[in-house]
Amino acid sequence: MLNRIFGLETEYGLLVHQDRPDHSPTWFAHKIRDHLFHVQRHGVLDLHHRGHDEPPGNGGFLTNAGRIYLDMGHLEYASPECHSLTDVVATDRAGDMILQKTIQDLDLADQVSLIKNNVDHETDATFGSHENYLVSRRFPFTRRGLAPLVTFLVTRQIFTGSGRVGAASPQDAWIQMDRLIVPRAAMGHHSVGVQLPFQISQRADHIVNDFFEWVQQNRAIINTRDEPLADPNQYRRIHLLLGDSNMAEYATALKLGTTGLVLQLIEEDKVPHDLEINEPVEALQDISQDQDRRWIVQLQSGKTISAIDIQEQFLAAAQAHCKGQDEETDWVLEQWTSVLEDLRVGYEKVVGRVDWASKLWLLESFREAEQVEWNDPMLKSLDLEYHNLHPEKGLYYGLLEEGRVPRLTTDKAIDLATEHPPYNTRAFGRGELVKHLLLCGLPADPDDSKKDERFSPSYVINWSIFQLRGHVPFPMADPFKTYVQEIRSHLAGC
Repeated sequence: MLNRIFGLETEYGLLVHQDRPDHSPTWFAHKIRDHLFHVQRHGVLDLHHRGHDEPPGNGGFLTNAGRIYLDMGHLEYASPECHSLTDVVATDRAGDMILQKTIQDLDLADQVSLIKNNVDHETDATFGSHENYLVSRRFPFTRRGLAPLVTFLVTRQIFTGSGRVGAASPQDAWIQMDRLIVPRAAMGHHSVGVQLPFQISQRADHIVNDFFEWVQQNRAIINTRDEPLADPNQYRRIHLLLGDSNMAEYATALKLGTTGLVLQLIEEDKVPHDLEINEPVEALQDISQDQDRRWIVQLQSGKTISAIDIQEQFLAAAQAHCKGQDEETDWVLEQWTSVLEDLRVGYEKVVGRVDWASKLWLLESFREAEQVEWNDPMLKSLDLEYHNLHPEKGLYYGLLEEGRVPRLTTDKAIDLATEHPPYNTRAFGRGELVKHLLLCGLPADPDDSKKDERFSPSYVINWSIFQLRGHVPFPMADPFKTYVQEIRSHLAGC
């Protein structure tokens, strides 16, 4: 799409199929990571500390230029930089395939399941699906400038949510007021525990602020951390963590595509006006939890309006300003129109395209067949099985096999994306570096006579720079540039 780099970060759950397991999910996560890098040689492990919680060997870059690593004990995959929706869908599915195939290669498929969801029904924990969008440094990154994005994000869950049985416990939170950090409850915002059969978003219950820099325990609609992973004079990275992990390729593409277009509308001052939501966090949760699916929110003006009406106003602005600029934009506009029109008719119309609707349809079919209530524990098990990445066990794959799910990519494209990066971003160059290190071997370890090198790793690879020991750093500040020829020349002297 126009002047946009996309990326996804997916945190996976591991479900152990034993009443009294010999090993924890974290133990299995370590085993999967080690097999992936040491035996399958999908990439090279980090040799340096990436942070206090990422020691050497915690993870590394892959030949497709993405990363796999452990985050608080669970597996996480970060896609390479993508300049198109087709690439980001293919590379997202490639991460699923790499990890699932590793489990099967280890002969662990009967012991553990890889779950691409966002909630643990037993512990009430959540794990995320983070979205990344590159914007210009001129982007109006202020509360006023971001207000339209907040409105859009609060309401987009009607077609991006993955759905869940039940609700999370009330969440503690802190709010930044000028230079003070104060409890959210002290500002009159109180969490109330609710009993729900089903809601449309998995992450909504766990989002407790509208704006906040920290990620864990204070998850916000807009994460304000300024970490561009590119030239900071030219770019900013919009990092979102409120979204659900999607199984449907259609939902992934529509989520990223519509958000990218709204960012363009903000950049070019073409957004619809007077749509600021009165209490965005409460509205986010109210929409998710609305059992009647009317999805009504209150604006700061006092007016009430439905989430579909809000989305249609953003759609109209995008149609007026963006239509015809490229093929992917037109696809997004067409599908955005279609899904909103169908949601007005009923959720059954979007089964296969929208994850929460597909899951609800499956659960309602089971309830009708088995004559069970929403509190039956089997429903939570089926909830998890929708996200099971084993192609013979996951309920999403059952819908796919029945022909109920539209595809945006192909199995061949996904297979290629497990090994190869997109060829039109700097991921291409990084992929060449990783393949070089795997093929030619790592720089030799220093001998004792070179004491200055003894504590220097053989290589350091980050998103926007790398360095091989004994050579000058190689910056990659422009994500739109492949750097492939320059990197090949650089490596020729190594």
